[in-house]
Amino acid sequence: MFEITRYSPRQWLKGTSVAIGLFVLFQLIISAGQLAGHKFTYHQAVDAVKQRVSLDSAYLDIGNQTLNTPVNQSAVARYIDKLNTALAAMKFPVRLASLQGVSGNQPLPSHHSVETVFSMQNAEQQLHIAVSKISWWQEVQLHPASFIGALILAPMLVRLRQTQKARRLAAVISSQEDTPQPRLVIDLHKKTIGNGVDDTHPLMQNKPFCFYVALVKYCIEHPDTPLLHHKDVPPELIHAANNVFSRLIELGHTKRKRPDFNANLDKTLSEIRSALEEVFSQFSEAKEKYYPPRAQGEGSRSKQHSFALTNLDEQDVEIIGN
Repeated sequence: MFEITRYSPRQWLKGTSVAIGLFVLFQLIISAGQLAGHKFTYHQAVDAVKQRVSLDSAYLDIGNQTLNTPVNQSAVARYIDKLNTALAAMKFPVRLASLQGVSGNQPLPSHHSVETVFSMQNAEQQLHIAVSKISWWQEVQLHPASFIGALILAPMLVRLRQTQKARRLAAVISSQEDTPQPRLVIDLHKKTIGNGVDDTHPLMQNKPFCFYVALVKYCIEHPDTPLLHHKDVPPELIHAANNVFSRLIELGHTKRKRPDFNANLDKTLSEIRSALEEVFSQFSEAKEKYYPPRAQGEGSRSKQHSFALTNLDEQDVEIIGN
């Protein structure tokens, strides 16, 4: 049975639907068996009636066509009543409706609505017999086994379904945990950026590389600070970029003059975006948090747009050789 403490209303609804479906399925199977049994019993009963009438016709006063003698209707009627009583005792689904055009004195049951007429030949003459039977739809009845079976199996199927869902979900979660998740990997030793999953590590120019490393650090420390195009880059960000450039000199990547990180900001950001497009080409959703937003609109309105990385956390970034 369903446990109230473990099933939500939606699960109860699903369980009820499953129980109803099982009930209908079981009842259809049982009804098919009832119909098959009815058909078999009907043919068996008709054969029994034919055989009984054929044997008893020699002792019945049913007249004789050759001798032109009439049928003893009262005797035939009594015989029909007697035979129908025996058929009812044996619970056969047929009754003898008439013999040689003579009906019994007792009325046939109301549920015997269909008659089958046939003829058979005995030693002296042809016999005309009418047999009534129960309609096939009257044999189809609701069976308690279909209800009981549905109540027993429905909770088991719902529980099995929940178990299968839980296993699939656990498998998906396990697969996701085992699969490396893309994140920004900055390698100062190689002057590259990567995603930590594949071997995509584009080499960047000094200025965009230093500025981007500084931008990442700055945005992690100042997540709510906007960086607007029409204003100078904050001194803390410039200082961080200069420190990264000094580190590149220490690592032997460059001996050039320190660039002006306040100049040509749009070009610098464009080069950064281009490198990120390559690094995260297979991980478009992961790219968003590392991608400096493009300016929207035209003219002065575009300069109101911030290029700050507002969704970064320390665990999203790995800096090697810092």
